[in-house]
Amino acid sequence: MNRFTILLMRCLWLSTSLFLLACSTPVSDFRVYKQSDGTVGVHAPKTAKDSEIQEVAVGECNKLGKRTATLVDNRKTGNDRFPMSYTYLCR
Repeated sequence: MNRFTILLMRCLWLSTSLFLLACSTPVSDFRVYKQSDGTVGVHAPKTAKDSEIQEVAVGECNKLGKRTATLVDNRKTGNDRFPMSYTYLCR
């Protein structure tokens, strides 16, 4: 193999690695979903603090073009991993 082929293979390997790294999603302890009425739901783990849940909801509202998230409802779920569910109204 000549030098050009080796360089080309290295560039291909590097670009593939960077692509896979960029496409990976960080693991989150929260599950966020948008409801049909325009509110945002957040399923939170047992260890979550209220401020962390609020930040997740605000982040999702920002994706929707809104600036704030106001807590509308919270309830217990039957899920062991996500025992609480919160509903936020984006404004």
